[in-house]
Order: sequence, then C-alpha cells, then structure tokens
Amino acid sequence: MKDEPPAKRRQILSKAAAIGDHPVMTGIETTETASTSSPSTPAVESTMTKESTEGTALISTLKEVADRTSKDYYFDSYAHHAIHEEMLKDEVRTRTYEMAIKQNAHLFRDKVILDVGCGTGILSMFASQVGAKHVYAVDCSSIAVSARQIVLKNGFGPDKITVIQGKIEDIELPVLEVDVIVSEWMGYFLLYESMLDTVIYARDKWLIKDGTGVVFPDKAVMYVCAVEDGQVKKDRIDFWSNVYGFDMTPIQTIALTEPVVDVVDSKAVVSDAVPILHLDILTCSKEDVEFATDFELTANRNDYVHGLVAYFECAFTQVHKPIGFSTSPFCRYTHWKQTIFYLPESVIICDKEKISGRISCKPNKKNRRDLDIGISVSVDGQHNKSSFSVDYRLR
Repeated sequence: MKDEPPAKRRQILSKAAAIGDHPVMTGIETTETASTSSPSTPAVESTMTKESTEGTALISTLKEVADRTSKDYYFDSYAHHAIHEEMLKDEVRTRTYEMAIKQNAHLFRDKVILDVGCGTGILSMFASQVGAKHVYAVDCSSIAVSARQIVLKNGFGPDKITVIQGKIEDIELPVLEVDVIVSEWMGYFLLYESMLDTVIYARDKWLIKDGTGVVFPDKAVMYVCAVEDGQVKKDRIDFWSNVYGFDMTPIQTIALTEPVVDVVDSKAVVSDAVPILHLDILTCSKEDVEFATDFELTANRNDYVHGLVAYFECAFTQVHKPIGFSTSPFCRYTHWKQTIFYLPESVIICDKEKISGRISCKPNKKNRRDLDIGISVSVDGQHNKSSFSVDYRLR
C-alpha cells in the first residue's frame, strides 16, 4: 500500500527522547520504557587497455540496467504478499487509519474517495464501510489484481469500489474531482521511497477546490535525537576493522554512510528530540522533500553519543477529534521502526550539554526514491570538543 522497501532490502537494512506531550497522538499507547605502475611491454599494454575498456563497458552496462529496472523492481516488489502482510499486521498503523475513518464517518458518507497506493484495498474497504459514495482504489503494482478480488469477496462491488492498476500520473479517473484522498504514503525516515510526490500530484489534479477537501493523514513531523548505541555500532560498523584477522576498513567506511533501519531501545536515547521537518499535506509541494535545517539537542544524562536517530509522527487533524501515531522509540512498535545514523566517532556528553548540528535531505539524482542525507555535528562540552560531517545515502 505504501512506499516501503521490498522484503529483501528490508532484511538488509534491518538486523528515537522524551518528546513531550503531543495532543494529536490520542489513542496511541507508549511504553516505559598511491597507486603505482610498472613498465610493461606494448603487447601487454594493449591487452590491458582492451580488457580495461571491456570491463568499463560492462560496468557501465550493468549500471544502466540497474537504473532502468529500479522503478520496475520497486513497483513489482509490492506485488509480493509478504510486504502487505507486514503492513497489515502493524496494528498501530492499520488501527489508526481505521479509527480515523470510522470515527469520522461524516467526512466519508456520500463522498467520492481516492485511495492512492491502495495495496490490498484495506483503506478503501474502511471508507466504503462508513458510507462512501464511491471509492477509486489505485495501485501501480499487480497487487491491484488481488485487491480487486478482495473487495469483491467482501461485498464491495464495482458500484462501491473501483480498483485501477496504474500510476496515478498516467491514469484518468471517471470523475473530475474527489472529496477525500486517503493514502499510506510514508516510508522509512518518512520520505524514503515514499509516495508523497504521487499524493501531491493526485491532490493537485483531483481534490475538490472549494476548501472542503480532506487528505488522510494531513500532517507529518520528523524528529531527531541522540542515542548511546555502542554495542550495536561495534557489531555493525567496527566489525569491519578486524574480520578473522583481516583489515576490511574500506567496507567500514561505506557501512558508516548507510543509515540503519532498526528498533531503538528507548533506554538508549540520551537527549531530547527536536523537529527537523514539518509537512502539511494539504499545502506542501514536491520541493518540500528537499530540506536543510539546523538543530540543537540537549543531553539528558552523562553518557556517550554513538549516533542520531530519526523518527516521525503523522496526524489526522481535519477531523472531529484529532488522532495520529508516532514511530518514536518511546511508542509501540511500527514496521517503520527508526532510522539510525552512526557517527564516525563516539562523543562524550554530560547532562544538559548541547549537541549542535545540521541535517539536509534531497532525493538522489540517479534514483529519486533514494535519499542523500547530510549530517554535521558539533559538540563543545566539558570532556569533548569535536565536530564532523557525514554524507549518508538511504537506499
């Protein structure tokens, strides 16, 4: 239903903080918790040049194939039932959408609904259950075939729900406008492989223009905090410095630049959390996925900082009683987990000391579903004075 990496990539990626009170988070439980060269003969030189040229050509071809098929693979990956099983079993996610729709049936009754990235059709069926006039459920992957069978099997005929397979940007609806857009568009780090661009396109093209249009959800906020995660960093990053007695630090350098999507123990959070991105889905633009902002964290105890953690919250505020969910380490598990950015050095921090930084994010030029994320951190503390910058790529 939403933009989430395929199962295999999730497995690779997988293996933040008291955030204060958030009134919109009703219904959500929290837990306590030099290269050198040598002379060579002309014959050898010629052979090496030929092999080098052929090798370069092969690498170039492989890259072209990868780039050409990445979008196809992305959409095809959503045809696999395991991805949808994981999302449907995420009760925080699914129950929040269900409550938002069913507790606000007046927004759906006798209205035309567009479900962007419908997946199995679960949100479309929720909307039809509460009296929607008609629901147009759109998905680009072949899961749409299953969705069509599912809605029929549950008594929602073509007079209630129309399932359309195709990209939102390519299809035409049999109506000029819709009253409500529902979508579960969020990805890891909120924006990774997300369908926000697609939701914005659908909003601008079809959402009713008289000011009564509704988008579910309509607000999203991303936060960052600091964590002590020394053992996990050692297992994931420092591991490469000695692999069965061999130095594999070239891979260590690469591993450091790849954010990790995993569950963070709330006890590992050593600072407050601050917002780094606010999105109003009713008004935001595609350009808003590119952002750069400064942040300042305050340590809440004496400890070490091994990385920064990002998480997000989504809210439904165009309703009678606002509701939402959080992917914070202090809240119930969601399949989005948290996104961890390990720092190149451990930082000693004392209670109340500040961690200053800047984070930037933009889609990768070659694959817009990947994200280039830059983070700089500076600490001027009692035991530690350091600053460094890392360019990460979430893929």
